[in-house]
Amino acid sequence: MADEEETEISVEQKIEIAKWFLLNSPPGEIQYVAKDVKAILGDDNVYQTAALDAFPLYNKAHLFSLQFPNRSGDVLITSFGEINANEYLDPRTAQVAKVDHVKQVCKEVRPASDEELPSSYVEEYRCAVEAELSRYVGEAYPKGVCSVFCTSGKDVEDAGSDFTLVVVISAARHSPQNFCNGSWRSIWTIEFKDDLQVVEVTGKVQVGAHYFEEGNVQLDAKHECKDSTIIQAADDCAISLTNIIRHHETEYLTSLQASYSNLPDTTFKDLRRKLPVTRTLFPWHNTAQFALTKDINKELGIGK
Repeated sequence: MADEEETEISVEQKIEIAKWFLLNSPPGEIQYVAKDVKAILGDDNVYQTAALDAFPLYNKAHLFSLQFPNRSGDVLITSFGEINANEYLDPRTAQVAKVDHVKQVCKEVRPASDEELPSSYVEEYRCAVEAELSRYVGEAYPKGVCSVFCTSGKDVEDAGSDFTLVVVISAARHSPQNFCNGSWRSIWTIEFKDDLQVVEVTGKVQVGAHYFEEGNVQLDAKHECKDSTIIQAADDCAISLTNIIRHHETEYLTSLQASYSNLPDTTFKDLRRKLPVTRTLFPWHNTAQFALTKDINKELGIGK
């Protein structure tokens, strides 16, 4: 049978393959992957098309943090603060950052308009939560960044209506010179339900790590949880919500540490058979008793 001719993949397929590699880059490593993908493709147009699609998705998925040009603060690249494809709101400073997704830099900032900001009533709660949360993040994550966004009900002027805040926490530790990178990402949806006088909290935590010294080991752990508290004054509510977030994140981190410290005694042992099929340990000290060993020795003339 004649060998089948190799089919040249289309430009569209190349773009999709390139996007897949870029989107699946470990935390903090997309620029390294992009450099290799560009070299492999050997076509700047194909690479640019893939990069323009992949980088915004990657930056938002990894809650990438970019510093303002004047170093007055940071903006988190997240769908919760997305004004348009290249503009993102920083609620703390009431500024909108214009970013270059592929270069992963903030190019310029402008003041946010009134339409892009919540009402004074909602802002009181948002500010209180962010202030209390910033203290927690500063203690728990040495390089952590957090933001609090209003995602619904931002026009609510006083008590009696529902609104929703979303807390975003992003912390990364990149150390490629030591062959390891990692990130912590958590998103907390906080729903103020006035009719029930309750605040419902839903959290999603994702931890990623990549260790690549003489190997390739990756961690991608996810966790979800729920909690609630009562509606109180803004400052009291902020303390209660921050305590809830602190409790669940600390509990999850502790469980991760415990599970990985027990790996040698549990998971690793389960990955290999304790005894061979014969149910007896292999006698490495006396392999000559096996027929296979005798046959090999005979064929190779060993022991003559």
